[in-house]
Amino acid sequence: MRVYVSVDMEGIAGIVHEDQTNPVDPRCAAEYARGRKLMTEEANAAVEGALAAGAGFVLLNDSHWDMRNLLAEELHHAAVLLSGGPKRLSMLEGIEAGFDAALFIGYHAKAGTARAVLDHTMTDVVRDVRLNGRSMGELGLNAALAGSYGVPVALVSGDDAAAAEARDLLGPEVGTVVVKEAVSRHAARSVAPQVARRRIREGVAEALGRPHRPFVPPSPSAIEVDFTFSYQADYAELAPGSVRHGALTVGYTHPDFRELFRAWRALYNLAKVE
Repeated sequence: MRVYVSVDMEGIAGIVHEDQTNPVDPRCAAEYARGRKLMTEEANAAVEGALAAGAGFVLLNDSHWDMRNLLAEELHHAAVLLSGGPKRLSMLEGIEAGFDAALFIGYHAKAGTARAVLDHTMTDVVRDVRLNGRSMGELGLNAALAGSYGVPVALVSGDDAAAAEARDLLGPEVGTVVVKEAVSRHAARSVAPQVARRRIREGVAEALGRPHRPFVPPSPSAIEVDFTFSYQADYAELAPGSVRHGALTVGYTHPDFRELFRAWRALYNLAKVE
């Protein structure tokens, strides 16, 4: 069995603030160093769970910020690490190589979710994203991309809001591991890191022991992105094939979801121009 693991940081146990996830601001160096270690430990727990379920190959894709966060020297020896950027498929780079299941570790809720730790969708220029009219965050868009390659999402870990989002989108069959309960965007009741790691190990092993269906959107599919400011939409609509739907909204339609995903990446990256 081949298992794909996408690891983000905001949904890791003990993480509640941007200072713990920020690799670029020197004022955050100490907090970020702790965040990296916590992230690495939960990634290792996922690998251990996958191995217990019979995995013969596990790919870990570092999926947070600049994608150079996981501590290579502390990673489980059985995993292959994919880090750095840019990556054409971003948080799911490498999924095209063929896998039996995907795990989303340390994931967070979509932008605009109430009582969710560090809710956002890729970047703070994005207010909302709708796929075929349904609001989705990174979790949903990545699940759809995995599904376009025939790979089902077997498990999602993060806070209670991320778990609820996963079950609402992927159904009750998706495994979820809650490592913290959000109080607000910057506060949570978190289990101890060793408890979170145990829950992830056990949850992954259990989830990989049963079948899951890929999440496959219809063809053609349409995406609409609401930006925070109109000038960001001005830049986003420079993407060939995009359509402006309002002051803040730019859309794109394509029969191939993989191309639609590439367009989504282009839209928000263009919008980040200051």
